[in-house]
Amino acid sequence: MAEKPHSSTSIMYVVIAVAVLLVVALVPLSRLGKGTAPAGTGSDDADQRIQPVARVELQKAAPAASGKPRDGAAVYGTVCQACHAAGAAGAPKTGDKAAWAPRIAKGTAELVKSVINGKGAMPPKGGAADLSDAEVKAAVEHLVGLSK
Repeated sequence: MAEKPHSSTSIMYVVIAVAVLLVVALVPLSRLGKGTAPAGTGSDDADQRIQPVARVELQKAAPAASGKPRDGAAVYGTVCQACHAAGAAGAPKTGDKAAWAPRIAKGTAELVKSVINGKGAMPPKGGAADLSDAEVKAAVEHLVGLSK
């Protein structure tokens, strides 16, 4: 007896039946191990584990504790010394008379202007934006005094 080929509709019914059985079997299995915690709370503290390593917070610099301008030695010690003591980024070293002589020859006013506006790798006011012009001038005079 000759075999009768399967019709395409009977194949489609078989495929649909298999798909329904898979869905019915896999949906309950996919919920195993998730517990009853509401979505988003994360019973395993995942939110804590994926937090950033660091956070940056910007705030205004605190004024001088006494409210009075800092003297040249204090400004030099907290701002200028970081680069001028070691000659970092091409800064003339403190006490290097040969490096400072041409700069000193231009005058204190020109040096103060260079510090306020920034020069070369030095940012304006040496990176300490909270310095007043008087504090900058005092620091320049102190540094020039150390380098004469």
